Amino acid sequence: MIRFGLRLALAGGREAVLRFVVLAVAVALGTALLLSTVAGVRALDAQTGRGAWLRGTQAAAGAPSGDPVVWSGREDRFGGRGIWRIDVGLKGPNPPAVPGIPRLPGPGEYYVTQALHDLIATNPTDQLAARFTGHEVGIIDASAVPSPDALVAVLGRTPHEVGGIPGAREVTAVSNRPLRLPVAALDLILSVIAGGLLFPLLIFIGTATRLSATRREQRFAAMRLIGATPRQVTQLAAVESAAAAVVGTAVGFALFPALRQAMAAVPLTTERFFTDDLSPGVVGYVLIALGIPIGAAVAAALAMRRVRISPLGVVRHVTPKPPRAWRLIPATAGLLELAYFIGRRPETSNGQTAAFLPGFLLVMVGLVIAGPWLTMVGASLLARRARRLPALVAARRLADNPQAAFRSISGVMLALFVVSVATGVIGTMNFERGVHYGALESMTLVQYADRSGIPASVGSPERLRSVEGVTFAVALPDNPDDGPNSPSNLIACADLAAIPQYGRCAPGAEYAQIWGNLVGFDRIRTGVGADTVWPASPVTAEQAKTLTVDTFVLGVDGSAAGLERARTALELLYQDYGVPPLTEVERGSDSRSQMMLFQRLADVIMLFSLPIAGCSLAVSVAAGIADRKRPFSLLRLTGVPMRALRSVVALESVVPLLAATVLAAGTGFLAAQLFVRAQLHYDLKAPDWTYYALTAAGLAVSLAIIAATLPLLQRVTGPETARNE
Repeated sequence: MIRFGLRLALAGGREAVLRFVVLAVAVALGTALLLSTVAGVRALDAQTGRGAWLRGTQAAAGAPSGDPVVWSGREDRFGGRGIWRIDVGLKGPNPPAVPGIPRLPGPGEYYVTQALHDLIATNPTDQLAARFTGHEVGIIDASAVPSPDALVAVLGRTPHEVGGIPGAREVTAVSNRPLRLPVAALDLILSVIAGGLLFPLLIFIGTATRLSATRREQRFAAMRLIGATPRQVTQLAAVESAAAAVVGTAVGFALFPALRQAMAAVPLTTERFFTDDLSPGVVGYVLIALGIPIGAAVAAALAMRRVRISPLGVVRHVTPKPPRAWRLIPATAGLLELAYFIGRRPETSNGQTAAFLPGFLLVMVGLVIAGPWLTMVGASLLARRARRLPALVAARRLADNPQAAFRSISGVMLALFVVSVATGVIGTMNFERGVHYGALESMTLVQYADRSGIPASVGSPERLRSVEGVTFAVALPDNPDDGPNSPSNLIACADLAAIPQYGRCAPGAEYAQIWGNLVGFDRIRTGVGADTVWPASPVTAEQAKTLTVDTFVLGVDGSAAGLERARTALELLYQDYGVPPLTEVERGSDSRSQMMLFQRLADVIMLFSLPIAGCSLAVSVAAGIADRKRPFSLLRLTGVPMRALRSVVALESVVPLLAATVLAAGTGFLAAQLFVRAQLHYDLKAPDWTYYALTAAGLAVSLAIIAATLPLLQRVTGPETARNE
């Protein structure tokens, strides 16, 4: 049976070969994407585990320990990139071991990653290298850092120096236990990728299996009528599908290295993955290699249930029962589930995942279930308004088998739903959380201290005015009248008069109340400029001398070099900083990076799902034409013009396509509104023009695909077809 099944698959004519090739291509894409998905999740876990020791967490009891070390980990920044700086103060000759370096450095020594070493070597000393006092003694091994681009430095200082840094602690053994991602995060990643990529791909595979489905069922039914057993028919079908799946799986494995290199080159988590980490693992390889062909064989066996029950049930075709309105229940239930959590959002991330993900998945599945019923409704409306033959025939065909009609555009609908949800959520978050920065925000470098303030021994930042690129330097004391709506700091009116671009004092005031960054924060920022009058403070010059100075502010000339020189000089002046000196633009970069990550994920979904959905549409339309070539040939023989037949095929695809577009977009935005309202307490914002352009482009491509399949109609509907079928 296996040999006969392979012969049917490969030597059964052009239709059989075409079906084999399309199914193999669909399985190949699915295999490659599935391998990439599993590899990406494993790489994310590996990336987190590689840098576990950088946190400097005390290892559990029983772990090998050494002499105490005062440990401080803090951030720094250069050229828009984050640097993780670890200061250590050794209290004995036998410090604990850490990955990546032979030993912890002593005072005046430091280790850096290769990426940071290259950055130091290619930039002027006063912009970066001067921050790392001492001399380099080695490179941190790549196996101990999260990414090939990671900027990490481990500096040796005295225990007293490190102890003065906020957050410093003493450890005797450094934990290298990976910080596992929360189950919620993994579920989120898997569900987004599965919903956005694998769902349309599964539909593509299912559509490919329908190529020549009618002919295959009739062929197997004929075998049953001449004596083949149900088991033999099932085996033949399973062999055909499994053979294509085996070839597709092999091609998918061959495509995976290229996708792996592409994934390694893109910073999906704002940092690139190591190529070696992008692997599904031995177990993943084996499960995917065996599971896909087995799954294809099982699916083919299940698809032969009509033939197994009765071969006459295939030969004597009966119109399937029309879909009922109950098909709307799953999608409605998913939307109601999302709506239920408005005002009832769980507090934990795991709880939020359990609350929202089932709702989104239920809506996606519900749209697929509801599609045939909506197609039937659209067919009824088309029939009522039809005045010509093509519309009447198309409406009759749609009403006769709405399941098959909807199947051709289900991939497009799911892709558009995912794009609508992603666009709605990300666009709303960008609108609500985004801040439009001006020139002042990018040219004002601020160094904050902890509550104890900046020690007097640090001195005044005024001496930094001589640094190239620095335009002004001021020290701001804490505002003793720091109420809920009062600015956090004070500034001498003489200092403010020297920088009029930030505003001015009220007449007669000696000190003014001002925000520590001179421009305000997020929604508090209201267009600070030369016309801004800051509220006066009753504090006198004598009283100001007794107040704690907790903020240094430097103005820079707007150049990247000037900014880094100012940052380096400020860090050398105040070496015990907990948070590095940053501009307000840089301070908001983490939030923007997260938004960029979400947007990148949405772009990936759009990039892959829409072409896959287009392939599903093309295959489905072509399969429908091939399965109905005899009826179309008979219509041509009766005098129906080819133009009318093309109109029939086009209407059969366009009507459900337009209905699915409206349904998917509307449902997607409704689901997005329910989510942002429940999770973020926002109201959905209308998408920008790019969404409408993308949707229009997707529709245009879909219509072009439908048009591209129409020439096939003339080729397969000649008189010989009517005679030979």
